[in-house]
Amino acid sequence: MEFFHGQESLTGIQWILRAIVAFFFLLFATKILGQRSISQLRLLDFAMAISLGNIIAHPLSDERLGMKGSMITMSVLVILYTVGVLLTLKWSSFQNFLDPPPIPLIKNGQIISANLRKARISVDYLLSELRKEKIEDVQKIALVLWEPDGTISSFLYPQHQTPTRADLKIIPEPFSLPSVLIKEGKIDYCQLSKTKFTEDWLKNQITSIYNGEIRDVLLATIDQNDNLQVFLYK
Repeated sequence: MEFFHGQESLTGIQWILRAIVAFFFLLFATKILGQRSISQLRLLDFAMAISLGNIIAHPLSDERLGMKGSMITMSVLVILYTVGVLLTLKWSSFQNFLDPPPIPLIKNGQIISANLRKARISVDYLLSELRKEKIEDVQKIALVLWEPDGTISSFLYPQHQTPTRADLKIIPEPFSLPSVLIKEGKIDYCQLSKTKFTEDWLKNQITSIYNGEIRDVLLATIDQNDNLQVFLYK
């Protein structure tokens, strides 16, 4: 455990061990933080990401710094982050400080310039984000919101929205997600066991219809109607 403490110099193996310990400790800390911390960077998440990155980086580049202090500091920050998340769920004023309500940028086809300045974004950026949503005319928009995580939510007037099956009174088919039976040349036996088919049937289908072997299959899926789709390596 000499690599764990600060020293004048470290051997190559000690540097490797220090990197491995830091990597798995960071994974463990991120797991405790939860999916929210990596799926979106809001104010609290951004502060944590910057802090953890800086703290864990120093002992990985300076042999005179031990890892004990960094790991203790990271543990304290993880606890503070968890407390902060709990406070946002229990204390509305604290939640509004960290995750303020969305800012309306466009309302009833009119751009609200004061809110653009409040969100610190330009008209060009706003129009760019609208183009990504296939919206070319501001006057078609009922509402655009600047979300706390820095994304834009847009809502068109009903007359400009794409009609749905419900609007056209078309009875939709039940939703079904195809099951992946083969991925990158390997059979997923867990998914295969949920179907009525066997491994021999699957291999026979690949051989007789697609003239290939299991190892030749990049992806194979089957839907609720037992339709098998196979994509071979090319």
